[in-house]
Amino acid sequence: MSSDYGSRYLPKDSIKGILDSFEAGRKVRIAGRMMTCRVMGKAAFAHLKDEFAKIQIYIKQDEAGEEAFKLFKAQSLGNILGVEGDLFLSKTGERTIRVDKFTVLSTMVQTLPEKWHGLKDTEIRFRHRYVDLIVNDDVRDTFRKRSQIIRDIRRFLDDKNFMEVETPMMQAIPGGARAKPFVTHHNTLHTDLYLRVAPELYLKRLLVGGFEKIYEINRNFRNEGISVRHNPEFTMLELYESYADYTDMMNITEEMITLLVEKIHGTLQIPFGERILNYSRPWKRISFYDALKEKTGMDFKTANVKEAAVKLRLGPPSQFADEEDLDVLNEIFGKFVEEELWDPTFIIDYPTVMSPLAKAKEDDPSVVYRFELFVAKMEIANAFSELNDPHDQRRRLTSQREMIGEHKVIDEDFLMALEYGMPPAGGLGIGIDRLVMLLTNQISIREVILFPQLKPEKPPSLEASENPQAEGRAGDVKA
Repeated sequence: MSSDYGSRYLPKDSIKGILDSFEAGRKVRIAGRMMTCRVMGKAAFAHLKDEFAKIQIYIKQDEAGEEAFKLFKAQSLGNILGVEGDLFLSKTGERTIRVDKFTVLSTMVQTLPEKWHGLKDTEIRFRHRYVDLIVNDDVRDTFRKRSQIIRDIRRFLDDKNFMEVETPMMQAIPGGARAKPFVTHHNTLHTDLYLRVAPELYLKRLLVGGFEKIYEINRNFRNEGISVRHNPEFTMLELYESYADYTDMMNITEEMITLLVEKIHGTLQIPFGERILNYSRPWKRISFYDALKEKTGMDFKTANVKEAAVKLRLGPPSQFADEEDLDVLNEIFGKFVEEELWDPTFIIDYPTVMSPLAKAKEDDPSVVYRFELFVAKMEIANAFSELNDPHDQRRRLTSQREMIGEHKVIDEDFLMALEYGMPPAGGLGIGIDRLVMLLTNQISIREVILFPQLKPEKPPSLEASENPQAEGRAGDVKA
């Protein structure tokens, strides 16, 4: 028996492998965390757990020796042990390892929670995720599924001959989405930089350069609200295909997500919270203005947006006096349409004023070739037939800048890239975190992010931590 932390201990067997092909009498060598221990006189039973499974171990003083047995009894729950021995079935029929020798690989100084699920303050779980992962098998399973989902997305796109690329996380000009960026400073260059809010403008530069099918799965950063649907740092898939349009993006979105749903659940009708969502194709498609008219009875193509908001009892006139029309329109849509969208629904043909990077429809320039996918009242995906006219793009970016007053500089290099000729293309952004929420039946985005952003901890008591629920409409997908 040993407690030498400097020596190398390499397990030869996995617990799951032992359980799957159990053979009494076989010698095994495993490592795991001790989760239970029952001492009965001169013998003891315990359970060791590795990443995928747990198994019972049995040690007897007469066989292990008095000193070794004394050392074993002194072990705390949570300690990590290396165990060697042979397999047998206990009197109750449980598959068990009879310990020949063990090695103490790591000791736990803290106390392992006995009933972690019983804690009411879930923020402690998020703040100390490592403990959450130790004791909650279902939490580890969620993150294994997340990893598998991302692998399957890559495989799906690779099979369609898309090429994965990487674009800058720090940008001189934040672009590609209407969102507030985080600011940082580069000392050598003596300049402020911005954590990207979207990779869109760099990915389009690659279309100009001749790559025709590209994608990126990576982080975006938006200095906005934190809620059960928003995290300031989030993962997004963004892809572009030359000579495609937004209908092609709808088709690829349907195909990919239904494939993921079936692979994980074996059916296209799956639970989310207390509801069952139906992913059977084809998914509903309805225009932005038709959806609003269906729910409010008002034609927003001609209506005064602020007056309509007052008539719909969203607030008094003073509440909307300083707001832009598109923000009020977004609020009306969120209240009357988005809250009703449970099964997968494509909202198509958005107002041009809301979509400065999308191509306008030839027969009606007031709307653009754009869709957003909503599931369970959440925006999951956003896609365009991309605007590739450099003159129209300059006009729209200039108009947007003057209207919202957020970014004082237009990305001139991006406009120059368009002047070299960007092929017509379809572009798609999918919020990976929200997609994983749907596929793993988690109603909070913090359940699918290993280390979500939280308010600073209130010392000295962990139990004093608050649970932030500040809502916002940051939108965790490409805008």
